[in-house]
Amino acid sequence: MRLQPDDHALVTAAVAAAETGTSGEIVTIVAAQSDDYGDVALLWAAAASFLLLALVAAFPAAAVDLLDRLRGGWSHPPAPRTLLTILLVVMAALFAGVRALLGWAPLLLALTPGPLKSRRARARAVDLFRVGAERRTAARTGVLLYLSLAEHRAEIVTDEAIHAAVPPETWGEAMADLIEAVHGGRPGAGMAAAVARIGGVLGQHFPRRSGDTNELPDRLIEV
Repeated sequence: MRLQPDDHALVTAAVAAAETGTSGEIVTIVAAQSDDYGDVALLWAAAASFLLLALVAAFPAAAVDLLDRLRGGWSHPPAPRTLLTILLVVMAALFAGVRALLGWAPLLLALTPGPLKSRRARARAVDLFRVGAERRTAARTGVLLYLSLAEHRAEIVTDEAIHAAVPPETWGEAMADLIEAVHGGRPGAGMAAAVARIGGVLGQHFPRRSGDTNELPDRLIEV
């Protein structure tokens, strides 16, 4: 899933429209993926290797018989050192093979637990908010709408004043609109719909003041 130029224009226009009724500032960021999940790939590879070790420990006779068949029959019983060396080589090969296989991002994402993907998306959103929006408005009224395409996860992160005035559950409708559109292959439309809902909430709590200036960019940012 990729954003098109029309998506950028749609979201930028939605931010500009939403901010006409509020002193709040909305920043929109879309990431292709929130994390590379390299640690998850390593854990799966290690799990595969130790599963093999566990199977050999549980069924040693079967393992030796399998080796015997693969070798076409032993000329003499193998020494324990030989068996151990073979086992370690096979474990290493299995580890490397599984790790290489999980270099394919769709498979790795499919094998990554949902709660972990949510936590990684949240962490990335918070990091980006700290860099691009936190305390960069005079009244501490910045809001980040973050979408991670690969994970189909979205986050709303708010600055101090908004966090104090608006309960987190208030953003539920904005998040629902966004995720529904993403699942339908319309990320730009989803972002625009969410921005409109965020603007409505901000307008209730932080109406536009006289002389208010645009402190953060309206354009959609891709990272």
